[in-house]
Amino acid sequence: MDPAFLSPPSPSPPPLASPEDADITNTTSANDNKSRGDSPSTSNRNRNSSNSSNSSRSRSGAASPEIPLTLSASVMLADLPRDATAALASAGEQFSSAAHGGKVVVKFKAVGSAPALQQDVCKISAGRKFEEVVRYLRRKLRCGETESVFLYVNSAFAPSLDEVVGNLHQCFKNAHDQLVVAYSITPAFG
Repeated sequence: MDPAFLSPPSPSPPPLASPEDADITNTTSANDNKSRGDSPSTSNRNRNSSNSSNSSRSRSGAASPEIPLTLSASVMLADLPRDATAALASAGEQFSSAAHGGKVVVKFKAVGSAPALQQDVCKISAGRKFEEVVRYLRRKLRCGETESVFLYVNSAFAPSLDEVVGNLHQCFKNAHDQLVVAYSITPAFG
C-alpha cells in the first residue's frame, strides 16, 4: 500500500483576517522556506503574489478580509450593513418617517356589553399618542366623564396613554396591517 494514502492530509492555514496578518503569515513561511533551503527571492515572490491576490480580492468586494465568515453565514448576512451605526441610522430613518408622516389603521372590537361602533376602522397619525385613540373612542361611544372605557391591544394588554400609536402598530399589527384595539365598559383582560 502507498504510504501517501495512510498519512493524514496537512491542515490548511486559517483564513486571513487582515493584511497585517498576511505579512505575519508570510514572514513565518519565509522562515520555513529558509529552513528548507529555498532562497529569499522565492519567498519574496510568494509574498508579493499573495499580497496582490489579497488586494485584488478586497478591491473586487468578493470577500471581506476584515470579517471572516462561513459560507452559510455569508449567504444569510449578504444584505446587512457593514457596521451597527449604519444599521441603527437606517432603522431610525424608517421609524421616524413612518411615525411622523404616515397613518396607521386602527380596528376597534367591542368586548362584553360594550356597544358596537357603526364604523369600527379608523386611521390615525402614527406620531400621535394612545390617549388620542382613547379620546376618539370615548367621543364615538358618547361616554360621560364619569364612565370608564377600558382599551386593550390585541385583547392582551392595556398600553400606557403616552405610548406612540406608530410604535404599537409596528409591534402588534395583525396580518391585515391593522392595530386591533378591543374595548369594554368593564375590565376584561387584566
